[in-house]
Amino acid sequence: MENLVTITINDKTIQVPSNYTIMQAADSVGIFIPRLCFLKDLNENASCRVCVVEIVGMRSLKNSCTVEVGSILNREGTATICTNSKRVRNAVHHTLELIAASHRFDCWKCPRERNCELLTLLRRYSIDNKIAESGHFVKKLPILNQSDAIVFDSAKCILCGRCIAACEKLAGTSVLNFNERGFVTCVGTALNHDIEDSGCIYCGKCIGACPTAAIHEKEQIDLVEEELDNHENYLVATFAPAVRAAIGEEFDNPIGTNCEGKIYASLKALGFDDITDVNFGADLTIMEEGTEFVHRLKKALNGEKTVLPMITSCSPGWIRYIEHYYPEYLPNLSSCKSPQQMQGSMIKHYYASKIGVDPHKIKVVSIMPCIAKKYEANRPEMENDGIRDIDYVLTTREYARLVKRFGIDFNALEDYIPTSPLAKYTGAGVIFGATGGVMEAALRTVSHILDPENEDKIDFTVVRGVENGIKEATIKIAGLDVNIAVAHGSVNLPELFKRIKEGKKQYHFIEVMACTGGCINGGGQPIVPAKIQESCDVRALRAQVLYQIDKDTPLHKSHENPSIIEAYKEFLGEPNSSLAHKLLHTTYSAKENFSKSK
Repeated sequence: MENLVTITINDKTIQVPSNYTIMQAADSVGIFIPRLCFLKDLNENASCRVCVVEIVGMRSLKNSCTVEVGSILNREGTATICTNSKRVRNAVHHTLELIAASHRFDCWKCPRERNCELLTLLRRYSIDNKIAESGHFVKKLPILNQSDAIVFDSAKCILCGRCIAACEKLAGTSVLNFNERGFVTCVGTALNHDIEDSGCIYCGKCIGACPTAAIHEKEQIDLVEEELDNHENYLVATFAPAVRAAIGEEFDNPIGTNCEGKIYASLKALGFDDITDVNFGADLTIMEEGTEFVHRLKKALNGEKTVLPMITSCSPGWIRYIEHYYPEYLPNLSSCKSPQQMQGSMIKHYYASKIGVDPHKIKVVSIMPCIAKKYEANRPEMENDGIRDIDYVLTTREYARLVKRFGIDFNALEDYIPTSPLAKYTGAGVIFGATGGVMEAALRTVSHILDPENEDKIDFTVVRGVENGIKEATIKIAGLDVNIAVAHGSVNLPELFKRIKEGKKQYHFIEVMACTGGCINGGGQPIVPAKIQESCDVRALRAQVLYQIDKDTPLHKSHENPSIIEAYKEFLGEPNSSLAHKLLHTTYSAKENFSKSK
């Protein structure tokens, strides 16, 4: 049984377990305690001192995020806590003044102005900036470290350490840490080495953890706005499955709102010449990847030389991870490009001729839940005949800001459905955005290829869910036992490779997503404040949107998509054809990183 204790918080007497922190106890009765460094189960080091409270009978203020109520009981076995006394208010006020004094404020153009946790507290406590006016605390030489995907700006860093914890506990790469000491302390890579070759995989977990905009994506909003203004090129928009499950949060909709129709409508309102959907690219990926897997599996069964397990290649963060940390397993990767890159390639090499537009005049704008997609789009491998697959990548957050910049009332838009055949998809395509979705979509088509007479199996629910970082199962298809695994969150990948090396279970097919929960929790998705992250599983709420769309969509298997069938008939020939390999497949190579060499 729980050991309950009786405490009083702001004149409310309650019973809570003795191992509750003061913050947990306050939250349980709706009493707000400010927090900055605290991120539940991730960063609980009490470094910011914003969450202090006063306990009757004790001289010093206590951190509410780490102190358990059982440790503060008086002789009578109770405790009286004040979260808003004058002493507490003064302490919090002074702490926030000191933090503000070393922060660069350009809120009017800051990507986090709308949901900056620091700014929220400064407004709540009416903090002025008098200390900063003295000039003693201002960071005179802000340190910028940036790549195609990410930007680190020390001038906005409050040294809370949340990004460091996320890099260690979610990404598993531990690329970030504190550099220097005293007033010049900053967060960054070791010795502030270039982020590009530091071992960073661009999962963006640090961005989601950061309470300010000290870390953010490398923006391309201005470039896309310029394209929309000048009308020199034929602009084609496309967006990932996971975007429709999250973008509504940027417009004050509840987490788990499907905004697909409004995204289509907003793209039309912005003036894009054509609107497609990466769900089509996901269906196409299944055709190519599923066929590739069947070929490898049949070779293995026939005793021919092949490489198993085959591992998916859709997540660019995962691709960076394997290139930097486990390059010996690169032959296990599917040679398929990601759905984003397949979509761009098909737009320029197939769709262009259907609509009579010079592919050199087409510019593809991709809206993604992932900052690593920016890096992926710029990889030298992602082009054919001098034509880039993708020209611009906006995160979900960036796209929302673009819509607001144009003065479009997103929530008032009437749902719209585009007519392009490259916007048509099946339920298999849309579930790509959730962990296990690629595997489930692939199994639906692989089971058809291996056993075309049995069309009953649609849902492979054993691969769904976010509870376990690595899920394993054996699926019987056409009399064969196919051993599969699904891994999400790169922190779990060393364990995955350990299991592969041990060989206790001979995997045939593995899905890997760099982000926990999959793309629905990507580094480019709307940032959820720490307080809300504590109260719900954002991953599950967003994933449910995709599974509901799958349920409501008439077709559930990629090979049933009429537009996919037509594309092969008119253009590609068949899955894994020579043309398909030229346009839709690629290779990857080992990369050195500074953190490993050190």
